[in-house]
Amino acid sequence: MTTDSTSERTRAERYNPGDIESKWRARWEQDDLYRVADHVEGRPNRYHLTMFPYTSGDLHVGHWWAMAPSDTLARYFRMRGFNVLFPMGFDAFGLPAENAALKGGIHPKDWTDANVVRMRGQLRSMGASFDWGREVVSSHADYYRWTQWWFVQMFKRGLAYKKAAPANWCPSCNTTLANEQVKDGLCERCDTPVEQRFMAQWFFRTTDYAEELLDNEALDWPEHVKVMQRNWIGRSEGAEASFALEQPASDGTSEIRVFTTRPDTLHGVTFMVLAPEHPLVPLLTTPEQAEAVAAYQDRAAHATEIERLATDREKSGVFTGAYCINRLTGDRVPIWIADYVLATYGTGAVMAVPAHDERDFAFARRYGMPVKVVIAPPDWDGKPLTEAWTEPGTLVASKQFDGLPSTEAKKAIAAYLEQQGWGGTKVQYRLRDWLISRQRYWGAPIPIVACPDCGEVAVPEDQLPVELPYDVEFRPTGQSPLALSPEFVATTCPQCGKPAQRETDTMDTFMCSSWYFMRYVDPHNTTAPMSREAAAAWLPVAQYTGGSEHATMHLLYARFFYKVARDLGLVPGDEPFTRYYAQGQILGPDGRRMSKSRGNVVAPDDQVQKWGSDCFRGYLMFLGPWDQGGPYDVDGIVGVSRWLNRTWTVAVDPPTR
Repeated sequence: MTTDSTSERTRAERYNPGDIESKWRARWEQDDLYRVADHVEGRPNRYHLTMFPYTSGDLHVGHWWAMAPSDTLARYFRMRGFNVLFPMGFDAFGLPAENAALKGGIHPKDWTDANVVRMRGQLRSMGASFDWGREVVSSHADYYRWTQWWFVQMFKRGLAYKKAAPANWCPSCNTTLANEQVKDGLCERCDTPVEQRFMAQWFFRTTDYAEELLDNEALDWPEHVKVMQRNWIGRSEGAEASFALEQPASDGTSEIRVFTTRPDTLHGVTFMVLAPEHPLVPLLTTPEQAEAVAAYQDRAAHATEIERLATDREKSGVFTGAYCINRLTGDRVPIWIADYVLATYGTGAVMAVPAHDERDFAFARRYGMPVKVVIAPPDWDGKPLTEAWTEPGTLVASKQFDGLPSTEAKKAIAAYLEQQGWGGTKVQYRLRDWLISRQRYWGAPIPIVACPDCGEVAVPEDQLPVELPYDVEFRPTGQSPLALSPEFVATTCPQCGKPAQRETDTMDTFMCSSWYFMRYVDPHNTTAPMSREAAAAWLPVAQYTGGSEHATMHLLYARFFYKVARDLGLVPGDEPFTRYYAQGQILGPDGRRMSKSRGNVVAPDDQVQKWGSDCFRGYLMFLGPWDQGGPYDVDGIVGVSRWLNRTWTVAVDPPTR
């Protein structure tokens, strides 16, 4: 029998998540419950991390789906006796902030700072065990000071360089894009077709680490992510071969070098193809061909990379009027330009062997160029081929290499090239150097000064950060908004003290997210991005979580950064994330991707207000396999709420025996 006083007490203490959760969050903050020391006696360190969110203004269900289970795992290891670091921060630079600011008539900094405040509150309402004492915000000067420091280290080591090169250009965003930010020929941000522009840009030599980045078999990562990275890096074994220019170019260039995976076909080259953007094109083009070449270059500049490389697209080109010499045969080889060759891949030049390459065969047929067989198909009768023979065979019409199987001839001809000083064995990668220049405002300024006498000079470390000025017209014009600020541009050379100009491009936002996990281990250090002691205490990250859509961008860039940090003697080991786990996607109640236009978006704030964060987190933990995701079941959360209420009742009013 229940007494009146017991009934009143039960009603008074009925489970009310709003009151209970806010009470205990305040207590946790007051007690610094999740403030983590670098060393705790008897507790081994373990670093857990989930990808920090972009400052879009609101957490969505996907954030909760990524973070709540990650927090559960961190708590699990903490209960097992580990000293667990589980920090949080904000990825705050980038185009979305600038575009939102343009649309809303607000400064990008003000928009971003307001979003940080809002999202911090939403994250705190999650009740996760984040160590907020280690928070980083990538758009704050005390953070991007060290982003700039990393650039300076890259520059000093020859890993950062500036060159004029074809760049992916989004005419809507008015900025360049890294190759990884172009999806099927479209800008990943706005789906606008991407164009090619020849511009002076800053790059990082990621290709210097290509072989190391390719070696990811031992990583405890999802296999599909490792395969995506290996395919993106794309290792090819072959040979480099030199073709002598019949007439040296006006700049003194006397050869064209090509990379080929088929050195066994070198004797069958009947024409050479340069990318329309290749720097030799204007130097080699004859006056008679200049108009046709210029017109073709203009058309190629307006084609997307995906269009240029499409296998079903008819191949076109224009003769430059110039010739080179095949050193192995002495043949005079005409030099063409064609848009299926890219200046950013390999040497930007391709030797064409139409008898043994389908693309070259189609091109030769269209323009009436010879097809020379040098790999005989089985039972070949010596008649002209009706299609390219791309399989192995026996060498013919290849001088001293006649009769060799093509597999053997590859090695023999590569060795002969090396012996003659005309090339030799080479490994090439699909991976290209990382283009980090952006012609937009909201990013970390590149810490370089251009001096008429000294050239490109890095800003001294004790003068960092080069701060992003607030009073700048940030509307995109195709050039960096910083170039429109005389106060920012005008400076003095750090070496000679003469008048000079600052670099006005800003850095790709992926710069900030490529090293943030290192800053968390020592976020208040004012003399270094982190101390070696703190790095040794926490790195590498034991468990990293986040979306696998970042496989060829953030995850690859972070590995590159970590290897550079290792070479600087700053961090232990070779890889940043010992174990990486990728969550799936949470869908709308209708089983489709959440979209405002479909009306199937589930707002986390509404769910927390109605059910409480513990209930919402509990439901997410039981929704389905974390790496697969699934539809959000509005009715399913009711069962978790009932379970929490029963648990509460047992605690405050235990049944009598």
